[in-house]
Amino acid sequence: MATRRTDGLNADGEKRGRRRAALSAGLVVATVVTTVLSVWLALGLAEQRSTEQRRQDILAAARQSALNFTSLDYRHYDRDSRNVLKSATGDFKKQFTAQTEQLTQLVARNKSVSEGQVLEAGIVRSDSRSARVLVVADSKVTNTAVPGGEPRTYRLQLDLVLKDGRWLTSDVEFVG
Repeated sequence: MATRRTDGLNADGEKRGRRRAALSAGLVVATVVTTVLSVWLALGLAEQRSTEQRRQDILAAARQSALNFTSLDYRHYDRDSRNVLKSATGDFKKQFTAQTEQLTQLVARNKSVSEGQVLEAGIVRSDSRSARVLVVADSKVTNTAVPGGEPRTYRLQLDLVLKDGRWLTSDVEFVG
């Protein structure tokens, strides 16, 4: 026989009310946990995409800088040297600028043409403001001494810095 309560509720109704409250609380907790996990995963994915984009930007800048550096033609050396300087900064830019007049004369006198090709590039280290990249490039060099051309392989270490939203070469060293 059911127990009568003076407040008008029976024991079965009270149990159902508690179950509904527990179910509602469980759904709220599950929703909060799902939302927090979704935001955490989205932030992690955004960071991963940002890191990969930075990596691609660094490699593209290093490849272009090495290509500019290994592709010089006496017939339009002014343009070619400007291309090198556009992607340069710091000591590298100062050194290349200081040597441009002398190089212009040397390249013109020898009728030098260097056709570069980047074979490989890999990041040694990087952070949000700087990077070091190793680049392997080939070029075919022709001049008055070697009119048929001579293949050359370059192993370059490029230091890059992020300046005004662009990755610029701040130092170049021949390695290996």
